[in-house]
Amino acid sequence: MKIDAHQHFWSLARGDYGWLTPDLAPIYRDFSPSDLAPLLAEQGIEGTVLVQAAPTLEETHYMLALADAHDFIGGVVGWVDFESEDAPQTIAKLSAHPKLVGLRPMIQDIEDPDWMLGDGLTPAFEAMIAHDLVFDALTLPRHLKNLLQLIGRHRELKTVIDHGSKPEIEKSNFMSWADDMATLAQETNASVKLSGLVTEAGSDWTVETLAPYVDHMIEQFGPSRILWGSDWPVCILASSYQTWCTATHSLLQGHGESAKAAIMGLNAQRIYNLGGTS
Repeated sequence: MKIDAHQHFWSLARGDYGWLTPDLAPIYRDFSPSDLAPLLAEQGIEGTVLVQAAPTLEETHYMLALADAHDFIGGVVGWVDFESEDAPQTIAKLSAHPKLVGLRPMIQDIEDPDWMLGDGLTPAFEAMIAHDLVFDALTLPRHLKNLLQLIGRHRELKTVIDHGSKPEIEKSNFMSWADDMATLAQETNASVKLSGLVTEAGSDWTVETLAPYVDHMIEQFGPSRILWGSDWPVCILASSYQTWCTATHSLLQGHGESAKAAIMGLNAQRIYNLGGTS
């Protein structure tokens, strides 16, 4: 089974996508399931994980409604206010929906790099553990040492690092990112998404540009802890859906069929417990 473990939908009229502005012209429009479905069919992808793109509870309900209406959406990674006193109750209520598989605070957009370590967030993380939800860590390289500390506090928290933590590929800032990712791989059970790299590599990216980053993630985390995703439609800023799928095929060419099957879908199915699998 092939699963796109990271994609988005949005409707501009909803008005809560603060980051989505007209200067991002290629993606400054509505994107709906009818836009994605033909791309999935073309690539033989059977399901997706729909991930939040706005920091509102309304966004979570919007995505769950889409998941109810479209079978190919196997799971939803939503948003709640982790700082709210009623966060545990909100998480418990949302978790009753069978397609709510994870939560994602938009850490990359929060000014305080130490935000994730705040004591006030502990009840929310504990509620996620209690309800078997995945923590999607939307981090940048500067957050990785704090992420290591956070996971150390909550060792039962299932964590997936989005987009390889967005390495600064265009600036060729490899070593510090690589060292921090290796430490996370060795000292935690976190997994990492093979997604979002093209937009970090610049418009003239090539497979050769991405290869050292992909190879490092697979070497450190192993093929059982890598999940492939498109980051569509954000990826359109640097690549079509088809081009990223073709690039992925090239990037994984040196790995066995079982490793590729795990990365391209089986890991997402297991980690996000899609369809009630264990």
